[in-house]
Amino acid sequence: MNAMNTLPLQVTALATLMTLVFAFWLKSGNGLRARLRGGVLKLDRFSTTIAAIIACLALAVAIFAGLWQVVARFATETPSVWSEALVRTALIWMAFIGLAVALRAGALVSIDIAHRLSRGLLRSILEGVSLTSILLMLGVMFWFGWTMAERVKFQEMAGLEVSMAWGYAAIPIGAVFAMLGSLAHFLDRRSEELESAV
Repeated sequence: MNAMNTLPLQVTALATLMTLVFAFWLKSGNGLRARLRGGVLKLDRFSTTIAAIIACLALAVAIFAGLWQVVARFATETPSVWSEALVRTALIWMAFIGLAVALRAGALVSIDIAHRLSRGLLRSILEGVSLTSILLMLGVMFWFGWTMAERVKFQEMAGLEVSMAWGYAAIPIGAVFAMLGSLAHFLDRRSEELESAV
């Protein structure tokens, strides 16, 4: 492997390790830790709300562009050249930004059965492994998503005539939102997806 490929992995691993240590330090304790934890959770509430709004707007754009494609194709017999590319880009944004909302709710990486059956040190280890895995994956997504957005910034999307970087930008932006959501889930665990199922 060359330095171009190993550097992102080394930086991601180091940042993940530092975040994990900070998260475990922040998770328990009063005083400064409680204030910092409250600040992180407040920032998360704001960012998760923003992410949910962006994801919903992206879904609405995809629905209306898809509806226009159907109407234009079958009612006017002149298919739209931009709507398919807009649907694809909006769905990409919806998925990557919506990832933060799913992680915050505990609905994406579900280890709830093991979490419910474990106690003490084993539970802390499971939570730490889960957070580490998520942060490593999101760190790689951020780094290479940013790199791809930089590479394609001079190319245009067919039909939309905007830079392809706008499509790829969903990857690093979604990763940042998701990192904060996963850290907040670690600090203030929610398992909303199984509350109605069990």
